[in-house]
Amino acid sequence: MLELKELYKTFNPGTINAKTALNGLSLTLNDGDFVTVIGGNGAGKSTMLNATAGTFFVDSGKVIIDGSDVTNLPEHKRAAFIGRVFQDPMMGTAPSMWIEENLALAARRGQRRGLSWGVTKEEKEQYRELLGGLGLGLESRLTTKVSTLSGGQRQAL
Repeated sequence: MLELKELYKTFNPGTINAKTALNGLSLTLNDGDFVTVIGGNGAGKSTMLNATAGTFFVDSGKVIIDGSDVTNLPEHKRAAFIGRVFQDPMMGTAPSMWIEENLALAARRGQRRGLSWGVTKEEKEQYRELLGGLGLGLESRLTTKVSTLSGGQRQAL
């Protein structure tokens, strides 16, 4: 479940360029809910998603995921609870890295990292199985650079 409670966010507060993007936004989504967010330019759609993901902190209000208040957690810690598929397929992937490396980075989101071997044999096999289910032919291309993939293939990663 995702709950947004009375979110407020103003960019450049106290200046002539102040822009209130979220003004008391509240929203509750239960597991399995499907939502379409519609609005014109500057309506706050991206701001709402970025505030939820922790790209920046809100001025006030609460972000609650599965009953846990994550309002003060930075983006890398919220990554353990939430993921996004970006409209722009260039976002959310590292184009100069291989498919398996991108998947390993995604699998480790929100976890402590240290120095170790990049991708284990077990992980490679898991990635082959996952990619095989997509029907995009990526399961045999784990060592292909992401920059060579189509936009749809990148979004699938």
